[in-house]
Amino acid sequence: VQLQASGGGLVQAGGSLRLSCAASGRTISSLNMAWFRQGPGNEREFVAAIRRNGGFTYYADSVRGRFTISRDYAKNTVYLQMDSLKPEDTAVYYCAAGSGTILSNVRQKVGYDYWGQGTLVTVSS
Repeated sequence: VQLQASGGGLVQAGGSLRLSCAASGRTISSLNMAWFRQGPGNEREFVAAIRRNGGFTYYADSVRGRFTISRDYAKNTVYLQMDSLKPEDTAVYYCAAGSGTILSNVRQKVGYDYWGQGTLVTVSS
């Protein structure tokens, strides 16, 4: 599975961006998909996920209500709509994919086998 993330850029606080993650080699309907991010000097952290079965979504507390994860089967692509952006959202955003069945791993890096190259989001104050 190859993942290609795009859509990052520079935006002012309060603005919006939509990230895309195009998958190839396997259909996203068979995969749990997620976004993680890594800010300057920080560990890579969970942002959002969508499960392959049922489409249940999960969010980090810091982004719930502002970010929305979605998927388009026809395009084999997952999106992260980011609204009301804050300077603390500045990070490299990575998409990830996995076929695990352990629910508790949906927010953990260990739950994902494939990673994209990352796209930089910079939010200015």
